Amino acid sequence: MGRYTIMPENYVTNQTEKGNISISEDVINVIVAAAIKEIEGVAGLTNPTSTDIAELLGIKNASRGVKISSENGEAVVDIVILVRYGYGVTVVAKKVQEQVAANVESMTGLKVTVNVHVTGISFDKTDMKG
Repeated sequence: MGRYTIMPENYVTNQTEKGNISISEDVINVIVAAAIKEIEGVAGLTNPTSTDIAELLGIKNASRGVKISSENGEAVVDIVILVRYGYGVTVVAKKVQEQVAANVESMTGLKVTVNVHVTGISFDKTDMKG
């Protein structure tokens, strides 16, 4: 098993016996965004509703709604989403966790922990009654 670290250039690095494999955080962000688009009930990535949440998560570019870090030898992905009205918040969040973890692990080989933060519900005009 390799050890994962975050390099100053925003890369997640897997240290192996034969050398290092560095994967840009932008690559992981693309994988996360693609995984989320496949999940019914997710209205999309969102910026945290307050600067306090952004600061707590360490998200510098809050408009992206994704933070990548490294902890205890694993990549940690924090995702901030909106859930569509009518869908179970916990069910959707769990699907996001599972899909993002599966996609990141299969495409990068990194062990990953996925934390999902639901900051709101999205109402489509068709969802509104009256």
